[in-house]
Amino acid sequence: MIGRLNGTLLEKTPPQVLVDCHGVGYEVDVPMSTFYHLPAVGQPVTLLTHFVVREDAQLLYGFATAEERSVFRQLLRITGVGARTALSILSGMNVADLAQAVSQQESARLLKVPGIGKKTAERLLLELKGKIGADLPLVAGTAVAQNEQQHDILQALVALGYSEREAAAAVKKLPADVGVSEGIKLALKALA
Repeated sequence: MIGRLNGTLLEKTPPQVLVDCHGVGYEVDVPMSTFYHLPAVGQPVTLLTHFVVREDAQLLYGFATAEERSVFRQLLRITGVGARTALSILSGMNVADLAQAVSQQESARLLKVPGIGKKTAERLLLELKGKIGADLPLVAGTAVAQNEQQHDILQALVALGYSEREAAAAVKKLPADVGVSEGIKLALKALA
């Protein structure tokens, strides 16, 4: 089983990447949460992987963090959820948001993910209750994002490469009524 790849990033074509590991190129499907944090083409990259062998294909899925891979594997255990659906869920929301949605039983968040209907969302919440979030720390940023603007600022900072903890700490220091663009500027100054 292939558990980790360490090599050079050769191609980035969402949702697939090509990683050269000592002359062997591995095609790896990654969620968008991982894709956005990948280095530039030609740079070294390390991905944790999950290898799936089917009758008609052998597929490799890659993740930036152990938490993403753990949640992906947890999702695969749910009846009716395949690798594509699990990848779609992780592309539509990060691990902390999913853990919070499960702990608060908010199916509306899952319904925003393409390909997830009401019944699937409810099944996910039921099956994941007590399994996700219990072993994954809820990131402080999810509690900080009390309104839409703060949530957008937090997501923008994470997309720019800051860790969720750093971004959450910066957002926490912002005035409650700050706009998104002004909040991003203030948070970037605080983080610099």
